[in-house]
This record gives sequence, structure tokens and C-alpha cells, in this order.
Amino acid sequence: MNKKEVSEIKKQLTTQKNSFTRIAGCYVSAEKEKITTFSQMFQRLEEEETFKYFEIFRKTLSGSLGKNLINMEFPMETEEEGGTQEFLYRLMKSELLDSDLLDEFYDKVIDCYTTGENYLILLLFNNYDVPGKTSDDIEMLDASSSVYSYFQCAICPVDLSKPALSYDPAEQSFHNRERDWVVAMPELGFLFPAFDDRNMDVHHILYYSKDSEDLHFDLTDKLLGCQIPLSAGLQKEAFQTVVEETLGRDCSFDTVKNLHDSLQKIQQQARDADSPDPVSLDKMTVRSLLEESGATAEDMAAFDTTYEENAGEDGKLMLANVIGSRKFEVHTPDVTITVSPDRTDLVQQKIIDGRECLVIPISDDVQVNGITVKHLVPGQGQQAQ
Repeated sequence: MNKKEVSEIKKQLTTQKNSFTRIAGCYVSAEKEKITTFSQMFQRLEEEETFKYFEIFRKTLSGSLGKNLINMEFPMETEEEGGTQEFLYRLMKSELLDSDLLDEFYDKVIDCYTTGENYLILLLFNNYDVPGKTSDDIEMLDASSSVYSYFQCAICPVDLSKPALSYDPAEQSFHNRERDWVVAMPELGFLFPAFDDRNMDVHHILYYSKDSEDLHFDLTDKLLGCQIPLSAGLQKEAFQTVVEETLGRDCSFDTVKNLHDSLQKIQQQARDADSPDPVSLDKMTVRSLLEESGATAEDMAAFDTTYEENAGEDGKLMLANVIGSRKFEVHTPDVTITVSPDRTDLVQQKIIDGRECLVIPISDDVQVNGITVKHLVPGQGQQAQ
């Protein structure tokens, strides 16, 4: 799914477009015991409750694609009878009306999800009447192209509210407020089936994790049966390792700066094209980028092995995860230099008095700890370079 498709489904989670038919849930203790379960028609909820549930499920469609939101494909064997995808498909087709399937789903989640606190498993079902679109991408609300049946899952921590004083209008005084159990925003969630090309795609699922570095592999492996890609942080580490090990002694300041500029160019082209799809880098793309940045044929001899060991043979790295979009940073043990990512030309490497130095031109406005300082005039004080 891309940004436009995620946004389209997210827009359904409003009281104005509410076509959801059923909600179900299971409240679980930290000791993995079911405290209670429920299942009811969504349309019968009070408006305030509806709004709160929408807020929770909208959260499972938030964040960056490739970081918090991850598209995953089901292996073929999971679609066979008894497989993880086949089970989720039966649950979707039941429209959350089959209590036995719901209990089995809750048991699967409880078995593979470990946390030190109480939590709530929520499921929400919808039949979305997908409107057609004109050639210039304008929705035709009175012309449906298909029906997209899906459900969302959210796993939310349930914590005791903080102790506090509350005002009692009847007594016109403040008293200690009783602590109660409050449902927090979800830690994890998913959308099944995926909404690809504005159609149902039962071969893919959209997975959400609040913490992009803790993707809960047990849940994705046992409950979903999908091989999850590297987390955002691990993708960045993999890319850095591939660059350092491939270039070796040729991993110079200029080569890395050239590589950064090339990545920035790809990122800018994607922005200019207004593409809803996140940009990913495969092995061949990274190879080309390194060669264009100055890597020699000798450097590239072991590239394939290095890439596969760190990113996987068919692994893809999301561009947003491997490059800083907000800054270009040069770090030494004592000094860190940060400039705008599109102004790497401001930082140069030069030999001065026999030493390698990083040189930055000084502009008209220089401040030190918020104090504007004057330029150094040649012949006064230190010798200007």
C-alpha cells in the first residue's frame, strides 16, 4: 500500500463516513489471562465511544511507510488450509460474527505477544464501497467500482490512570480521584487484507508498530506468518556497513559526500514526481550509487556478498531509513558539524599546515552562543586562512 491508499482507508474512520458493522475485543491481563471479551454492532455505540475507537484505529494507520507502517507479503504456504493467512481470511469472511474464530484469534495473540501490562485486543470490520475515479483522479461518489471487505486489529496497553485531585461541583470542593483503567493508544496493529490499487489484496497485509525498532517478531512470525523486513534502524546500520566494508580504505569524505548527494537527488526526484510510493533501494541500485560515487572495480569485488550478509539477498532498504532528510552531519570525537542536506558544498576537506581539516566558509551572520561576532580581519589577531 502507498500513502494515498493508506489515506483513503484512514478517511473511513470518521463519523461522517461510518460504514463499519462490527467491533470485537478481548481484555487480557499481564499474566496472559482473558479478563473479558465482547462483540457487538458498531452502529449501536454512542457517538463518543465511536469517536474514541476511531481515534485508536486511525493510529494504526499512522507513521511513515517502511518505518512504522510495513507492507508484508504472505508466503504461499500460509494460504493453504491451516495456514496463518488462511485463518485471517476466514476471520475476515466471518465479518467478526463467529465467536469460535474470535476466541481462536485471541488465543493466538496471547500466545505470541508478551508484555508486562494489561492490554486490549480490538478488531473492527468494514465493507467499504470503493468509489470509482475519473481519468483525472476525481472520485465519483455515485459510481462504485468494488467492495473492499477488511478488518483492522489494534493491540492497546491498558494502564491505571495517574493519581490526581478532581473537582466535585455538587460539594464545590476537590477530592482525591479514584484511579481507573484507561485504554492507551495502540502499540501494534494491522490491516487485512491490504488495499492495493484500490482493491482487496489477500496476499498482503499492512502492519503497524508504534516503536519502529521493536517490531515484535514473534507476533509477525507466529500470528501472521510473514517475514518482516529489517527495522528502520537496522536498515540504516546495514547500509552504513555495506558502504564502509565495500569501500574500505577508499571510504573517503568526498566519496561519502558524493553518495549522500546522489541519495538526496533521488529523494528530490520522488518529491517532484509527487509519488505516493516510498522509495526503496535494492542491491543493484546501491551498487550503481557506489560506483557513481567513486568506488573502484576492486572495491566492488565483494559488494554482492557484503550486501547479502547485511541486507539479505533480495533485501530492499527504504531510502527514508538510510538517509537523513533534515541534515548532513560530520561527526568527530570532539566536534559535530551539521548543515542542510542540500548544502554539502559548504563542508570541504583540505590539507592545512600538513593536517587534514574540515573547512566551512563563514557567512555574514555568525553567532556564538547567541552572540553575533565580527569577522576576523586579515592582519589582526590570528592569520586568516
